[in-house]
Amino acid sequence: MAEQIHLSQNASAVDPELDAARGDKTHEIATDLAYRRLGIVNVVYSGPAASGDRGWVLIDTGIPGTKGMIKSAAEHRFGVGARPAAIVMTHGHFDHIGALEDLAEEWDVAVYAHPLEHPYLNGGASYPPGDPSVGGGAMAALARFYPRGPVNVGGRLRPLPEDGTVPGMPGWRWIHTPGHSVGHVSFWREADRTIIAGDAFVTTGQESAYAVAVQRAEMHGPPTYYTVEWDKAKRSVAALAALDPDLVITGHGEAMRGVEMRTALYDLAERFDQVAVPKSGKYLEHPARAEDGSAYR
Repeated sequence: MAEQIHLSQNASAVDPELDAARGDKTHEIATDLAYRRLGIVNVVYSGPAASGDRGWVLIDTGIPGTKGMIKSAAEHRFGVGARPAAIVMTHGHFDHIGALEDLAEEWDVAVYAHPLEHPYLNGGASYPPGDPSVGGGAMAALARFYPRGPVNVGGRLRPLPEDGTVPGMPGWRWIHTPGHSVGHVSFWREADRTIIAGDAFVTTGQESAYAVAVQRAEMHGPPTYYTVEWDKAKRSVAALAALDPDLVITGHGEAMRGVEMRTALYDLAERFDQVAVPKSGKYLEHPARAEDGSAYR
């Protein structure tokens, strides 16, 4: 991989003292927005604290085995027995859908995703295999062994509204940001210039087990071992950078804010081919595209 775009602690949106005082193991980065790190990935809670049953939304559902942690944080934040109004998916890779089937059933809740992501969520198709040849560390080297799905929440699965709104999240709109997966989406709130980016870009080097463990901060392209359309990934990062965000929550790494974050995101967009795209990889030469069927295996 090429050079890294480092981020300092000054760019972090996390306040450890406030998080510790709250005691729910989440990082609250706005009065109605928090996230919890679950091993290698983040899940996001949208909605004011104590908003009660059906007063909030869960974005993504972590890795397998994290159902209890997701629920405990939700109950601490929103109230005992509080269920979400919706589960909204950025995409369906294994580290984002670990508890999806169980939570959707237990909470009796609809699941929203881009239509191109539906085959991976309704039992219809498995993702193309991860690519260990991209290099970068142990996480990439193990990519061929990661579960490819699919899960099946077909009875609860709904398309994101065509008008760009996000169910249960007033003031937000979804943006199709393909590249990492064909139906990947990010979420944007103009009022406070906040992006929930999923894996369109991340703030740690997800290919490296060490970087993941210590959450070493850098502005980083989408995790390379799962990204199947690099041309579209580049355009997606450029589109998100053009929004001039003040705060970003990504699927991997700490939430970041302010001028340093924004400058780093501009740099990533401008030099994407040099700092994000691997030197080699199967999907560089042979992208897995929905339009030719190669994205669905």
